[in-house]
Amino acid sequence: MTPPREDTGAPLPPVAPAVSAAAVESLTTRLRGRLDQAVASLATTTVDLAEDGTYGIRCGADAWVTLAPGPSGTITSPDQARCTCLLSPRCLHRAAALAASPVADAIPPREPGPSPDRGPSAGLAPDRGPSAGPGPDRGPSAGLDTDPSPEGAPSAAAVPSAGPVPPAGQAPSAEGASLAKPVSSAGPALPTEGAPSAATALSGGPAPSAGPALPTGPAVRAVRTVSTAGPVPPAVPGRPSAAQVRAAGGLWTAASAVLAAGAVAAGAVPQAELLRAAHTARLAGLHRAEGAALAVVRHLRATRDPQGAHRAHRADELVAALRELLLVTHRLKAADPDPELIGGVPHNHRPDGALRLYGVCREPVVGPGGAGGVVTHLVDDTGRWYTLRDVGPGGPARARRAGTAHVAVRSFLSDHERLSRGGLVVTGAVVAPDGRLLAERGVRATFAAGRPWADAVAATAAPDRPGSGHAPPLTGCDVRIVAAEGEEVLVRVLTGDAPGPTVRLAPAHRHPALAHTANLRRLGACPGLEVRVLGRVDPGRVTTLRPLAVGPVPGAETTLRLPQEWRDRADLGYDLLADARFPAGAHCPPPPRPRTAAADARPVDSPLRRIRDLVELAVTGGRRAAAEPARDGDRAGHVAALRRGGFATGADLFAELGAVAARRPRDAFGRPARDDQDQYAAQWLATAVYLTGTEAALARGLWHR
Repeated sequence: MTPPREDTGAPLPPVAPAVSAAAVESLTTRLRGRLDQAVASLATTTVDLAEDGTYGIRCGADAWVTLAPGPSGTITSPDQARCTCLLSPRCLHRAAALAASPVADAIPPREPGPSPDRGPSAGLAPDRGPSAGPGPDRGPSAGLDTDPSPEGAPSAAAVPSAGPVPPAGQAPSAEGASLAKPVSSAGPALPTEGAPSAATALSGGPAPSAGPALPTGPAVRAVRTVSTAGPVPPAVPGRPSAAQVRAAGGLWTAASAVLAAGAVAAGAVPQAELLRAAHTARLAGLHRAEGAALAVVRHLRATRDPQGAHRAHRADELVAALRELLLVTHRLKAADPDPELIGGVPHNHRPDGALRLYGVCREPVVGPGGAGGVVTHLVDDTGRWYTLRDVGPGGPARARRAGTAHVAVRSFLSDHERLSRGGLVVTGAVVAPDGRLLAERGVRATFAAGRPWADAVAATAAPDRPGSGHAPPLTGCDVRIVAAEGEEVLVRVLTGDAPGPTVRLAPAHRHPALAHTANLRRLGACPGLEVRVLGRVDPGRVTTLRPLAVGPVPGAETTLRLPQEWRDRADLGYDLLADARFPAGAHCPPPPRPRTAAADARPVDSPLRRIRDLVELAVTGGRRAAAEPARDGDRAGHVAALRRGGFATGADLFAELGAVAARRPRDAFGRPARDDQDQYAAQWLATAVYLTGTEAALARGLWHR
């Protein structure tokens, strides 16, 4: 992910992490101090693309930087980046150009050249790697492979994949009652404080002997059992080698420095240190750790975009990426034998036999840098999820048009609307690690009949399987409308005979070019209406669902009346719910003040929001920002609120993180203590792991009953 370059010529080519890190490392201390300013200036500099495939950048009156990527389109060697100034190759211009370029991905690129099986507007996304930007051969309708990050929708990096998710508690405690009390006193108990602690998630099982001091306090005392230093263990079958332990330690140190500085101060130099450590991890075979490090760098660059196009970049995505990196390296440098920590090089795979896919819904995409388009979600008979994407420059207007755009693969021609309500048979399919269907040689697609939408919604409860992509399935459930509250809708989850919890439905996108807000307002004007919803749980509020599609509840009297051609589903971003779609008597106008109508049923957001705010503040603002709650009088109030809600462990972690951030021990010479940065990183990691596990348990209790 790289800052967008609007009206500045061609996008820069991706650069291998080792090349970018080496260029920054070769600079003098004085030039390193000017690197961030030079990178920011390149965002408005025109990039010229020559006929031979080289990129030219004018850096001042006497400096011209030339980037000559190889056949794969990636800068993989230092001699592919040159500058005409006298200090080259150890010059600021060359290092800035490489640091401003997107980070190359570990996925091996495909053979260059067009595929004979691909039509001029193929909907199957070409495999250019998740980090590659739009190439010169891609027009505005070529289906730019941009990561769809709609409002409230987590990206691949936002989904934790390391460590066990804490299970639900064993008995209903105050922690579970924090949400259930204002909602309902009946129904299944929500997660309790009996879930495994953050220390258990950090260690991942039996740990080696203790090392230097780690965070103190009752909440993370068990984290002391995880070694952070000491002698490297001997090579044991099934355990990380000495080289892997050292590489993990280097990544931990670089990531800890980024965490302490915060996104606002983690410029090109800290990013280069992280890229260097990622390259070392790759040489040691730590593919999962390398991928996590590259994801952190991409999110840092998106957050620090000088053009402001990424200002809406969610902090929770950077938090998730940094948590994954620190958790994996923390366990690896302690010689954890879990083979999942090593990972493997992500490769595109060809499924055995033909893929029989069923359409689920369409999701509008309004991404950073003016990107817009659509993602059609599909599922197979085993519950694996796939996506068919068409994303390119154009913003919300293009996202609106793409909902009915054509999908062409050789002789196959259809559109996203038809696919989302029908099916697809793909032979010779090539699937990316995140579930994207790719256009490769030999791919054939044929339209097929769909299946009832109830079966597709039932597939949201299926566990994620290898090859189904990193993103979790969408969440589906049946709800009864309670009332409108502004642009949101209060609903009660239908759980059978027992009354379910009251939760919110919020627009996935609020842009007027899309129909999300208008449809939710119409639904909120019909109290008592029962609908089936499918969407994403808001990553910051577990009591909020951002629906993508709705449909009637089978057997319900007061439910939606959708036309037969819609196949029992309405895509909220594209299909407008007119009065004819509602039962008789449900055509009531929106109430003038909807907030008062639902005052007795308004859900209360979890006190965990206080912990999330502190965790995100520490990542964006750095250690100094995280120390502020320890210096003012608000910390005691936050801790007390967490304890009243039943989150005793969360209260301890909240207080300890602020205390560790504010405590800066120094040695006899006045220098920061050697292990202080490790202690702070471990304390933040324990808090982030606890937050993720507890929020996941709460979400299961609310939405997966």
